[in-house]
Amino acid sequence: MNITLPGKAAAIMASQREQAEKQRARLGVEARSWYRISNAADPDEAEVMLYDEIGGWFGNTADDLIAELKGITSPRMRVRINSPGGSVFEGIAIANALRAHPASVTVQVDSVAASIASVIAMAGDRIEMAPNSMMMIHDASGMAWGNAADMEEMAELLDLISDNIADAYAARAGGTREQWRARMRAETWYLPEDAVANGLADEAVQAPKTGTPTEPDEDDEDDEPDMARAWDLAAYGYHGPRREGQPKTEPPLTINIGAAIGEDFVEQLRAIVRQEVAGQTAPLVIEDPAPAEPVAEATPVEPAPETPAAEPEPEKHAPAPADEWAVATAHLTQDEPDRWSVLVSNLTTTASSSAATEA
Repeated sequence: MNITLPGKAAAIMASQREQAEKQRARLGVEARSWYRISNAADPDEAEVMLYDEIGGWFGNTADDLIAELKGITSPRMRVRINSPGGSVFEGIAIANALRAHPASVTVQVDSVAASIASVIAMAGDRIEMAPNSMMMIHDASGMAWGNAADMEEMAELLDLISDNIADAYAARAGGTREQWRARMRAETWYLPEDAVANGLADEAVQAPKTGTPTEPDEDDEDDEPDMARAWDLAAYGYHGPRREGQPKTEPPLTINIGAAIGEDFVEQLRAIVRQEVAGQTAPLVIEDPAPAEPVAEATPVEPAPETPAAEPEPEKHAPAPADEWAVATAHLTQDEPDRWSVLVSNLTTTASSSAATEA
């Protein structure tokens, strides 16, 4: 915060603008704009940007800004601050102009609101701290020219101005003048969260997160990457890597037919298949697996009485030669037994355990 000693330096203060005009003319430069007002963002909210030292040293003073503030008719006003401070009296005039404006004023600290710029921020109906922005408060400072009495007068004036600034912080954040003067003497800096915690701001705006993954659709949960779809290996028994949380699949059930029904039976099945493939029609022979019955001891049998010799049978004539075509196709018209039924008949029937006897 900068002030200029009144009294002997009053002439210098009165001619400040005249000197600024001469300096601009000598350097060939235009007045530097330290603020900007725009309604382009939202027709219902005007935007005021304070992006430099408050008051300016090339002729732009508070009256220029205040004159343009009167032309704002929007119901809302957003004042964006990025300033290291400047003239105490110019800053107080701007703060009071914002308080008196009928629009709802939201102050947004874009980067830094230091010194008198922090006092301007206190004029907002709402104060927001942008991500990584800062606020700084300290005692007023200034220059003096003159004798010892002038220096003592300057010291008293600086204390009075600093007390006045401390009252502005206390009115907004609470506390006493003495508490805020102690923080001002220490030149205290506040991060967004610290400014909110100490009552100097209402909200620490959070930076938007980038690269946040979107929630997957339920229909896409089982979708595989395009690279996994390049080759379908399901025909070879491969169904891809097991996903996390997926239960392990049990190996396929294997049955040893040879151990279940006997190797001889399996070999006979293989022989049948080979015969069918080769076009052979050899008769199916199945051994009876039933155990052989013990042979009973032979009993003596009396010789049968002689019977008269039978008369010789008349000579039979040789049958006529058969039709070769009929013989070749006879097996095609005869019903052959079901080979599988014959093959497994010994598994479904019970062998007789009694031996046949003659009457």
